[in-house]
Amino acid sequence: MSFAIIQTGGKQYKVKASEILKIEQLENLKPESKIEFKEILAYGDDKNIEVGSPLVKGAKVEAELLKNGKNRTILVFKKRRRKNSRRKNGHRQLFSLVKIKKIFSKDGSIFSEAKKVEKSETKKVEKKEIKAKK
Repeated sequence: MSFAIIQTGGKQYKVKASEILKIEQLENLKPESKIEFKEILAYGDDKNIEVGSPLVKGAKVEAELLKNGKNRTILVFKKRRRKNSRRKNGHRQLFSLVKIKKIFSKDGSIFSEAKKVEKSETKKVEKKEIKAKK
């Protein structure tokens, strides 16, 4: 099973082809637009691994933006005891749902590719994976 380790939004993710990923929001993009992640830390499969120092030059991951959204509200409550001082805030973190399409090796050839699936099947799979990750 081939994989790649990408860096985006200050975090690192281990991704595989046809995987759906929830990452920090990517600005100014419309759904179903293509995204390229060029900050690849490593890629490989069961037998061999290519590790960069710190990045693998020439390697990239191609993905498709499924949707942008907001997470559930998180309450931020601050209280200073014995001073009758309280503050209650809410926060909704922005996110992007991304589907990994292709992983390219450092020489530009396709290392791994997502299987072609019809749109009706894709929506069913996406709903199941989103529910499983919550």
